[in-house]
This record gives sequence, C-alpha cells and structure tokens, in this order.
Amino acid sequence: MDVESNQRESEKMVREISPLLKFVLELGPLVVFFFANSKGDWLAEKLPVLHEFGGPIFIATGLFMIATALALTVSWILTRTLPMMPLISGLVVLVFGALTLYLQNDTFIKMKPTIVNTLFGVILLGGLFFGQSLLGYVFNSAFKLTDEGWRKLTLRWGLFFLFLAVLNEVVWRNFSTDTWVAFKVWGTMPITIIFTMAQMPLVMRHSVEPLNKDHK
Repeated sequence: MDVESNQRESEKMVREISPLLKFVLELGPLVVFFFANSKGDWLAEKLPVLHEFGGPIFIATGLFMIATALALTVSWILTRTLPMMPLISGLVVLVFGALTLYLQNDTFIKMKPTIVNTLFGVILLGGLFFGQSLLGYVFNSAFKLTDEGWRKLTLRWGLFFLFLAVLNEVVWRNFSTDTWVAFKVWGTMPITIIFTMAQMPLVMRHSVEPLNKDHK
C-alpha cells in the first residue's frame, strides 16, 4: 500500500504546474488579444490570410480564440484536468468569438466578460442562498478554511464578479474599442490581483490546520 500511495503521490506531483506557468496560460491569450488588436494591420501585411478575419478587432478575436484553445490544451496535457472557471470562460470565448467573426460584429466579444462574470457571480451567490459555499469546492485543494470563512470568501467573490460584469459594460459601451481592449488586459487583471491579495487577511483569519492523518 505504501508503494501504491507513493506512486499516486508522484503522479499527482507530476500533474501539478507551477503558479508562474499557470499565470502565463491564463494571461497569455489576453496579451495575444491586446497585441493583435493594436498591430492588426501589421499582422495582416505579414500574414495575408488574416485579412479573412476582417479589421484589427476581428483579427484579435480570431487569434484570441486560437490562443485560448491552445492554453486549455496545454493545461490539459500537463495536468490531465481543466479547472471549471477557465473551462467555462474558454467555451464562452469560442462561442462569442465565432459569433463575432461570423456576423462581423464586435459586440459579442465585448459582452463575453459580462456574460462570464455574471454567470460566476450568480452561481456563487445562488449557492450561498441555498446554503452552499461553492468556492470551497474550487479552492479546497489549495487551502482549508472554516465554514464561516468559505461563506465570507464566496460572498466577496460573488459580488466581485458582478462588479467586473458591470465595469465591463460601462467601459465597452462608453469608450473606444482600443480603450476597452487595453482595459481588459491592463485594467481588469491588476484589479483582480489587488482584490485577491486583499482577501488574504480573511483567508489567514479563517484558515484551519489540516487534520493529522495519524488521528482518525
């Protein structure tokens, strides 16, 4: 049994990826989106096939879809699993990106963050309404919190996702496409990082020591 346990533990370690690589896989498609939007005409000159997509925002959308699919594929190859949130976000990117390209209407890709963040927010807050701290199922392997801690953290993240949804609507409806793309990459990500770091006192305050396996 000890040998089998060690083998399972070794397989688990092999399938874990570093936080830096995970960050790159999540941020990479956004950087591609930003670069392709700002350099769309230049990219089309270098790769004439990109003209098939349309203008810069549509070139960026097409490459964003490709980069998202590639990031999900790499994550699956390395970990043999796909976290629920990146998977849902990726599927929405592919669906709304396809609509954007097919209809040549960038409204769909601009609404993608609104749809995804609203979905996450409603799911988390709806779970709390039914007495379930769903965030605990997502991060339980990363750290352990008391039930109260999970409830508070789930509430905060649920409200934060709704805030991001409203913020995206305000930006894309009132500013230029270039401004929206820049904010999506260089605004939303720093805001999310700051919010995440701001939750650390709550996490530390409600963290619990893992149970000793020798005491059952």
